[in-house]
Amino acid sequence: MNWLHDHPEIRTIRCGAVDLNGQARGKSVPARFATKLEREGTRFPFSTLNLDIWGEDIDNSPLVFERGDPDGVLRPTERGFIPIPWLDTPAAMLPVWMFHEDGRPYDGDPRHALARIKERYAALGLTPVVATEMEFYLIDDSGKEIRVPRNPRSGKRRPGAEILSLRALEAFDHFFSDLYDGCEAMDIPADTAISEAGLGQFEINLVHVDDPLRAADDAWLFKQLVGGIARKHGFAASFMAKPYEQYAGNGMHMHFSVLDKSGKNVFDDGTAKGSPMLLNAIAGCLAALPPSALIFAPHGNSYERLVPDAHAPTGVCWAYENRTAAVRVPGGSPAARRIEHRVAGGDVNPYLLIAAVLGAALIGIEDGMTPPPPISGNAYEIELPQMPATWAEAIDAFEKSALIRRIFPDQMVENLVMTKRQELHYFAELSPEQQLDLYLDTV
Repeated sequence: MNWLHDHPEIRTIRCGAVDLNGQARGKSVPARFATKLEREGTRFPFSTLNLDIWGEDIDNSPLVFERGDPDGVLRPTERGFIPIPWLDTPAAMLPVWMFHEDGRPYDGDPRHALARIKERYAALGLTPVVATEMEFYLIDDSGKEIRVPRNPRSGKRRPGAEILSLRALEAFDHFFSDLYDGCEAMDIPADTAISEAGLGQFEINLVHVDDPLRAADDAWLFKQLVGGIARKHGFAASFMAKPYEQYAGNGMHMHFSVLDKSGKNVFDDGTAKGSPMLLNAIAGCLAALPPSALIFAPHGNSYERLVPDAHAPTGVCWAYENRTAAVRVPGGSPAARRIEHRVAGGDVNPYLLIAAVLGAALIGIEDGMTPPPPISGNAYEIELPQMPATWAEAIDAFEKSALIRRIFPDQMVENLVMTKRQELHYFAELSPEQQLDLYLDTV
């Protein structure tokens, strides 16, 4: 409450929880009820975290009519009250997560799924250290066709992609300045910004933190912040996996290492190869890649990104310092030895992404799994086991996998499968223009 007391101009509070699609679901409450919210939380139906991408109930979900659509209890997360920099009227956000009346965590809440993985690491005396790379497009969506926004200085549009271009960053300097100010206000640890391979595409890295829940919170809030600040500047920001057919898609690469109780990186053995535990973790990640595809590519458009020669991995493999591989071990000091998981699109739910990757790595460590040899050269030109090629295949693989059920509780698996099967059905009825409209400003 200290932050809120220091900001008497705050008039409303948005209580927001994350649903299976990574959408913020909740309610707006007058600021005078802040103390009650912090002490007692709030309530809304369990089914709220299990809506489809249109915000509709899931057909035949037992959470709705069969059980009478009961309420869950939403309690504040560790984040507490934070500002909402993109609104014109001063307001605060209170991130919340869902519990049962008796205090048990709700198994359909993505944040609880990640919390359980964090607890499993802690039980072994281990702490994951996680960072994400956030790719997005700035888009003028005011016309019939999407295109890059006009340069605020020159009034011109960029004619092509400019990888690592300072000029491209300078063209949108006011946007990025406001974005970094927003990150500071919301305590999001934003680091380097670069221009990427797509037309109007950028990437901002979020720094490593030694709490996977915090890393997921940062990524979730960052996506909301980017979209809100972009709208204030008169254009859109999109984390959609593949908004442009002819340009690279948006990824959300995840980096992680693991510390023991003494703070030592367990992936470091003093060499470039890395420790046996590093290899165990890589093997677990590879084993879980095909059944986890629904997490890494959760939407119909996601599979437009996962194609050969499009800067997105399609084969199940790993390598040292090779960005064509699905799982990459970056170079650098052995003390910083880590895994980069390169499969996920920018449209993912960060909580489910981090839970899936860390959960798979943990299974590899627990089971003493051994990976195949690392590849060299272009992964797209090597005969490799492949990720599911379609959304339907990914749903089936996720549902049937015993490995997935070692990572996620049964209710989470069942809720996500029901959600995605419903979305798959209705997505097929949309025109390409409607499909673009569905995801562009949503995911």
